[in-house]
Amino acid sequence: MNQNTGTIGRWQGAGLMATTLLGTGVFILPQMTIAKADSGALLAWLLLTLAIIPVTLVFGRLASVFPHAAGPAYFVEKAFGRTAGRTIGLIFLLVVPMGAPAAILMTFQFVNALVPLAGWTQVGTELLLILGLFLLNLRGIQVSAKLQFALTLGIVAVVVALFGAAGLNLDGLQASAQGFSPQTPLVMAAAGIAFWSFLGVEAMTHLANDFRRPDRDMIPAMMLGTGLVGLIYLACTLLLLLVPTDSGVAMIGVFDRLLGGYGAQVIGILGIASGLATVNVYSASAARLLWSFSREGILPRRFDSLNGHGVPVRALAAILGLMACVLVLTFVTGQELEHLISWTNGVFVIIYLMSMLAAARLLSKRYLPLVLLGCLFCLALGLSLGANMTYACLLVAVVAPFLWWQKSHLVRKQVLAKR
Repeated sequence: MNQNTGTIGRWQGAGLMATTLLGTGVFILPQMTIAKADSGALLAWLLLTLAIIPVTLVFGRLASVFPHAAGPAYFVEKAFGRTAGRTIGLIFLLVVPMGAPAAILMTFQFVNALVPLAGWTQVGTELLLILGLFLLNLRGIQVSAKLQFALTLGIVAVVVALFGAAGLNLDGLQASAQGFSPQTPLVMAAAGIAFWSFLGVEAMTHLANDFRRPDRDMIPAMMLGTGLVGLIYLACTLLLLLVPTDSGVAMIGVFDRLLGGYGAQVIGILGIASGLATVNVYSASAARLLWSFSREGILPRRFDSLNGHGVPVRALAAILGLMACVLVLTFVTGQELEHLISWTNGVFVIIYLMSMLAAARLLSKRYLPLVLLGCLFCLALGLSLGANMTYACLLVAVVAPFLWWQKSHLVRKQVLAKR
């Protein structure tokens, strides 16, 4: 395993974690959950935030004890063997080029609030943004980590300003409480949508070697980031319930109503920046994993090189290039964004569940309660996704036999060579 010289500190890591989770959904997902469950959206966000805490702790502990560029794939391999670990790694690689374009498409809702784009003009702009992400990462993830920490502070400042402008609207809170009769199926459906916001917990594990002290900083950084994100989503959901608006992007309407205008500019810029931050971290994580698999001979050797800043440039170019192809195909085929999101969520449910099961073997028994809670969380999400888990199951059904065949073929070659 290649040991990189880490440069990310605890607070930079917390900012990286927070903007990864805030991502495309920070100013969009709350209104989607309200549309699904009305005031029950608050309960959905609260339950999801509490449920993700044990998962975050387990991932943080695994990454601090077993820092590796392969992240969950490495944890599963250590626990259950090479085929299982590489299956997790490859389905992650296969889903990132689909999930990241979905994030870019969501981000362009903010772009369109500033500068309306459509057709091939929008596609061309999306491709230019992908090129920008490639250039940003040439000097390493620590550069974007510093920028993303500042971005997190900016988002928090806007949410606090909105609450200050709204004041303590006790009448609104009381009215919401009186009409609060959450229906479990709707709350679960809202939580299924909201799960998109917490995709990114596992992505940080790929970057463990980019931390100066992963054994001391990984868990605090991940917990600070996760807790902050949960509070921001709850706050944004509460604001939308207290300040109704008919704006296409509801948070823009809330900003205009409470602060007198410029909502499209402020919310739009922050939404674009946080969305690109999500894509940025996943691109870096997937590139690290591709580089790791290339070094181990699972994938072609051409991706195993690093530049002077420790960045796997060829792997990064391949990941971003594939994302660009998916964006073009999505536009040409008219694929719906909702499908991309649901299929992506299904793959991550499997990655999270297998990582929790791996933790049961790799970590001490005192982490077992957290592991069990994490497993229950994954199973509940899988049930809520229902038929949308089909894509994830098909990926496993194709990738696992291929890797088993690859392993068997290699063993036969080694036996013949000894003869």
